[in-house]
Amino acid sequence: MADAAELDSLNLVKYLYLRELTEPRDNSLRIVVQEAISNPPLPKLSEPAGKVVHISRIESTDTCRTFELTWKRYVAYLVTEEVVGSRHHEDEIYTGKLFRTYTKSRFLDYMAQNTGGHMNPVLHFQLLCLNHLIDVAAYDEPEFEQIDSGPCIRSIVH
Repeated sequence: MADAAELDSLNLVKYLYLRELTEPRDNSLRIVVQEAISNPPLPKLSEPAGKVVHISRIESTDTCRTFELTWKRYVAYLVTEEVVGSRHHEDEIYTGKLFRTYTKSRFLDYMAQNTGGHMNPVLHFQLLCLNHLIDVAAYDEPEFEQIDSGPCIRSIVH
């Protein structure tokens, strides 16, 4: 399992992109996320006003870190498009910024109401990525590893 300092490194980055989500074995989950940064603004001519506006590219570069989280066994996971899933509920309690650990959440309430036969308490983790929110219900914290970064896979212009 990951220690708190390792998982905290996820909360120190400004942006994350989901790069891979797989089930390496039955009921196990592997998530790979990559750090992204906002590069300096680039000038762009807007139409029809003809004004120059500055836009920043949020992208992964060769200096960005890549992180792998693995749960040997999960109860459930949910991937939601970031815009429709970004609502914050005041009654939820969590720690963390981009990697959250919940002690009270609507996802945990859903798990309690709609699943059963649990041998241990169910934990709720959430990764907040650009374009995706990933909620994971599991019995244990994930294994965590920082892996070598490859070339930038994609970039988004905002």
